[in-house]
Amino acid sequence: RPTIDRELLEGLPNLKVIGNSGVGVDHLDLKMISNFGVKVTNTPHAVANPTADLGMALMLASARRLVEGCQIAVSPDTKYFAVDWLGVEVTRATLGIIGMGNIGYRVAQRARAFDMRILYHNRNRRRKEDEEAVGAHYCEKMEDLLQQSDFVMLVVNLTPETHKLIGKKELGLMKPTATLINISRGAVIDQDALVEALQNKVIRAAALDVTYPEPLPRDHPLLKLNNIIITPHIGTATVQAVHMMAEEAIANILAVLNGQPIPSEV
Repeated sequence: RPTIDRELLEGLPNLKVIGNSGVGVDHLDLKMISNFGVKVTNTPHAVANPTADLGMALMLASARRLVEGCQIAVSPDTKYFAVDWLGVEVTRATLGIIGMGNIGYRVAQRARAFDMRILYHNRNRRRKEDEEAVGAHYCEKMEDLLQQSDFVMLVVNLTPETHKLIGKKELGLMKPTATLINISRGAVIDQDALVEALQNKVIRAAALDVTYPEPLPRDHPLLKLNNIIITPHIGTATVQAVHMMAEEAIANILAVLNGQPIPSEV
């Protein structure tokens, strides 16, 4: 993606709007851009469903050890299927959602169909009607959510407050049978602490759609573990989402240029 720096902004005196495809804007210096009188828009509506779908896919794949199982099923060395090769169930398990915005809420809606007990931690508590609609319980302290959850899913924006939100202490609070899922940004987790926690079975497993950097160096220790699933940042990588993001970005841009109310201004 092009780097939006001071030099670029100085070279474009007539620039009115930067239309970001996707919801995350941690790659943009919003303060500097706004000092140039330029508006920034994003596409929260297009990304919510596909990203929530991927969160569920990662949770199910990790719980049932799908990637490992696929390798066993297709391996030329496989002579029989072991009867003691077991995953864990998602149904009736406890899901802790950290970040209950658009995407987090869609995850809760999906998890409800699996009869999951849903806990969430968010800067602001959602309305009572929202909570009741998905059967979600608010945890004011993130620690309470970490201690109770079988699956912890990260769905926060990357900000200075959420940078390395999950570190050694937080991983230590999780159950040894718990799984950590990240569909937000890689830097929300302290990766060194995660490597240690997975190696030492502090937690059962992790499933990440995001890392830092992306892709990871090919000799990174995370890539050598068998209790992790990593996907290549594909939360919004669907045919439909790419079309919707383009349409949403264009609608935002046209609104700014035509002086109309902006659907999704950051």
